[in-house]
Amino acid sequence: MEWLQTLPPPSNLSHSARSFLDGKFHTKTTLAGATTFVAELQTQCSELDRALAKLTLRLGTGLAAYASFSGEIHRLFGDVTAGLNAISSTCSSSVVPGEGDGNEGKGFREELATLAKEVARLETVRVYAETALKLDTLVGDIEDAVSNAMNKNLRKHSSNQNSEEVRLVAATKTLKKTEEILTSITKTHHQWKHLVSAVDHRVDRALAMLRPHAVADHRALLASLGWPPPLSSLTSSHSDARIGNQVLNPLMSMQANLKLKYTENFLALCHLQELQRQRKCRQLKGHHREVALRQPLWVIEELVNPLTLASQRHFSKWVDKPEFIFTLVYKITRDYVDSMDEMLQPLVDEANLVGYSCREEWISAMVSSLSTYLAKEIFPSYINQLDEESVTDIQSSARISWLHLIDLMIAFDKRIKSLVECSGISLSFDDDDILQRISSLSVFCDCPEWLDQWAKIELADALDKLKPDIENENTWRRKVEVVVLSSCTDDHKSPLISSAFLHQLASVVDRCRSLPSITLRSKFLRLVGVPIIRKFFDSILIRCQEAEGLTALTDDDAVTKVAISINAAHYFESVLKEWSEDVFFLEMEMGMDEDDKPELSSNANTDEGSPESSRRVIFDEEIKKIEEFRTEWVEKISVVILRGFDARSREYVKNKRQWQKGEEGWAVSKTLIEALDYLQGKMSVVEVGLNSKDFVGVWRSLAAGIDRLIFNGILISNVKFHNGGVERFSSDLDVLFGVFGSWCLRPEGFFPKTSEGLKLLKIDENRVQECMAGGTRWLKENGIRHLSLTEAEKVLKSRVFTT
Repeated sequence: MEWLQTLPPPSNLSHSARSFLDGKFHTKTTLAGATTFVAELQTQCSELDRALAKLTLRLGTGLAAYASFSGEIHRLFGDVTAGLNAISSTCSSSVVPGEGDGNEGKGFREELATLAKEVARLETVRVYAETALKLDTLVGDIEDAVSNAMNKNLRKHSSNQNSEEVRLVAATKTLKKTEEILTSITKTHHQWKHLVSAVDHRVDRALAMLRPHAVADHRALLASLGWPPPLSSLTSSHSDARIGNQVLNPLMSMQANLKLKYTENFLALCHLQELQRQRKCRQLKGHHREVALRQPLWVIEELVNPLTLASQRHFSKWVDKPEFIFTLVYKITRDYVDSMDEMLQPLVDEANLVGYSCREEWISAMVSSLSTYLAKEIFPSYINQLDEESVTDIQSSARISWLHLIDLMIAFDKRIKSLVECSGISLSFDDDDILQRISSLSVFCDCPEWLDQWAKIELADALDKLKPDIENENTWRRKVEVVVLSSCTDDHKSPLISSAFLHQLASVVDRCRSLPSITLRSKFLRLVGVPIIRKFFDSILIRCQEAEGLTALTDDDAVTKVAISINAAHYFESVLKEWSEDVFFLEMEMGMDEDDKPELSSNANTDEGSPESSRRVIFDEEIKKIEEFRTEWVEKISVVILRGFDARSREYVKNKRQWQKGEEGWAVSKTLIEALDYLQGKMSVVEVGLNSKDFVGVWRSLAAGIDRLIFNGILISNVKFHNGGVERFSSDLDVLFGVFGSWCLRPEGFFPKTSEGLKLLKIDENRVQECMAGGTRWLKENGIRHLSLTEAEKVLKSRVFTT
């Protein structure tokens, strides 16, 4: 105990030393630990001595570097002084009157320009040296802060509870100063890229150690606050979830001192992330900056990660009951989303993190954790089931399970989207970035082969549901009573089969809307929607071909069968066109890249200069095929009826002598009655069975065919029309026009050549020569616009004027 007598008297000790000793040795019993305490003090002193030695070494290195730069600058300024003295002597000797003044003045100006360049270069070197030295000092401070933060012993024996936050804040401030200098360099001195690269390398290395340490401290703080709360507490008995969560949420029940500590740590981590974002923006300038601008919020990720780990212990038990997984994730997301808005959003705003919504970040982080689990555990399990199964019934069960999972994902995404929109943000189909972050279906973005599998299952399911309707003749006979899928008011007389196909197609489109990417939506519609349309097209085409093959459409039942298929096609086509005007399809078309349009490019055979050719929709090719189908089979119906009319009117057309006299007692020629009766009967069948728009196409095409038949077979076939024959021919045409008068006001307008030929036959004998001599001009002046001069002359030559 002799060493105790060597202690100086208390009056010689400083106040801080006396306070320190009083605090450590306030009782006699504490003197027993003096030896251990002395050892600890010696250890701390050793650590501080080592740290001081390192700092002294770094200071010496910095001073040596500064001395080197300073010596170089002094040498350069010495050269400048010598140059200035030389120029001064040159000026004094050169400004002498006489010859050669001009050349000497020119040399002076050149030397002065050289000197100016040298001075500018030296100034740049000086600025470079000062900037490099300043950056070296700042980066050294950053590395010291990181080294201190990583030093376990110093952190363990520190008496300041907020020392870690202080170090993190100091390091962040130093990083901010460094970043400001680097940003200024990139704007004003592009040639200093090696300096910027060297500093970035050291700062990135420091950040690689600083961020994990800061995150670890934040996690430890959250754990001390009681986060995450036990999942059992989420099943609150309160009917109002908000009332229950006010007690259960640790973030909302912190004491004042803990809340202050959490706030400081939260802000420090946010400032560090914002600094990291600014650095990435600078480094990626001119490249894909959105990668740096859109990063998840670290503080929200640290809230979600422990909840995810706790939840996945339950998820592993629910692989066969995925609805429980979605229910739990949604409940956690909903129960805590309001606290993100109320407590954390003001802190994010205070940290100046522009463009971040804690509500969205919380939701997207929870959904991302769910999507990750689905991608790692659920989908591979389902894929294995599909690969391993071989029995048909089991395959059907696996397919149903897959579709059930998709249904759960779609329903979950809709509920999540409603949570986001509660903040006042309205999402549209072009917000792909936001949609991918809040959609569980984003798993298909990273695994497009799973989308192919889903599309294959979805298509098989749709076709299986349509198969009974296709085979049921009643669905082809019964008509749609109420138009539900289309707002068109036209009477399409469509059979139920078209509604069945449209219902399945609408279901596919509705499921497609939930996909979070335009590329995925367009691909899914091409893989599922387009084959459904083609199946519909094949079904109506087969029925028409069967009807044509059995009776060549001469039977009324066959014509009705074709008419029903045309009606189905017309209705289907009109609905597809109406859908194509929907914002969903328009945004999909505008957002698709050229690589997403392999099938649409085949439609580019239209006129490139037309407005329609520049605007394509995903169903364009199918719509075009249906239009061609309708046109083809409408024309076939017209051709079949025309052939029947031709066969029954053949005697009427070939009898050339009948035009030499009238037929008394008959309003129409007896040889034409059968043909007119056939025409009226067939057209009645077609009118009843076919929709109004396509029926117009049938009778107009038929009128054009009969017009050609009569004009070529009678009017220009070298017959002789006497007065009675003209009257007889006029009466026959009146009856023929009367058949078509039920569908238009001026049926003669659809028989242009026959009507104009009759008009020529009825002109006075005195005007025949005038007509023959007037030529084309006379024909136009008298309303003859569909006959050529040669045809008109033949008609006029066939006229025989008799008394």
